[in-house]
Amino acid sequence: MSTEVLADARALRGGRRERALAQMAEHDLDVLVLGRQANVRYVTGAPQLWVAGTRPFGPTCVLVRATGAIHLLSTWDEGVPEDIPHENLYGISWNPANTIAALQRIDGAATARRVGTDALSPVFAQLLPTAFPAAELVDGELAMRAARRIKTEAEIGALRESIAVAESGLAAALAELRPGVSEQMLAGVLLEALAAGGVSTPSNQDVAWATSREHPWRRTTHGGQLQAGDLVALSAGVVAGGYIGEVGRTWPVGDVPGAAALFDRWERLWSLLLAVCQPDAGAGELLAAYAAAGEPAPPMPVARGLGMGFDPPVISASLPRTAGAERLEPGMVLAVTGYVWEAGVGAVFGREAVLITADGPEVLTASPFWRR
Repeated sequence: MSTEVLADARALRGGRRERALAQMAEHDLDVLVLGRQANVRYVTGAPQLWVAGTRPFGPTCVLVRATGAIHLLSTWDEGVPEDIPHENLYGISWNPANTIAALQRIDGAATARRVGTDALSPVFAQLLPTAFPAAELVDGELAMRAARRIKTEAEIGALRESIAVAESGLAAALAELRPGVSEQMLAGVLLEALAAGGVSTPSNQDVAWATSREHPWRRTTHGGQLQAGDLVALSAGVVAGGYIGEVGRTWPVGDVPGAAALFDRWERLWSLLLAVCQPDAGAGELLAAYAAAGEPAPPMPVARGLGMGFDPPVISASLPRTAGAERLEPGMVLAVTGYVWEAGVGAVFGREAVLITADGPEVLTASPFWRR
């Protein structure tokens, strides 16, 4: 496995840039200033340093619509694609005035009318107007969300690869599922398998947990050791090549009375969820599928976009108006979650990656389910 930092493939980054430039035109943006790492990689194709948490805003990438030129904050060329010339790199500085001076030298900065930014801080709210003196500063995240919600063919290929790695980790964890094994042990086995697949960055913290028989949205409290009769939820997620791949399954430990009926309920719910995943369907219908199945909607999102981070749409019972305003479109890839619970039995959790196509849904995940 190569240790060299490589830029994303030309077809991958080229298709994404075309979408970003098209949305700049749609939103009437002359310049786009990006600081969110997923947005920066989406436009540049240069891998970014992944951190677990947030970071303050800084103008990390500048895209000029008229020329298609990309300017990138970087102190070295490794991982920077060849179509971003060395002279378009500007270095890291503790003094934000130096960063602004670098932006002022960008061709088109002085005459830009509308400049979009995907985030902002009090300092740069004051300084960016000096870099773009003739421009109105507007919300550029709207353009990036519109670009990222629909995946290119190359992106769908990257997501398939990421999902395959996640599924290999899930299979390794399932092979160790037995009474007495700890949740931490299963997490270690899964992470080891992911690393063997060339990925060392998980996308989620919890990997395996015994579902509670007393509370619908909780895990058991018997010390993390799995016991016979537990329904164990497993969630595998990775960040591979910048793209998040996820899969979720539930498996019984030994004989679990009532499990068969609970899995039947999950299957019915899943068939209703999948039936909604059609072009031009209202995303809020995914919430309605829970109601139609007679199941309460879970606290986690019922569906959300898969891609570079949290892509739109996000369909959650906590955001009913947002869900109601969204429509599904061909090219979206969703992580769709089914969750049912029964007192005294536990919960069945399943998460599938679903591609919306012009002909209907295509399930990208292929990991087996208990009884399937």
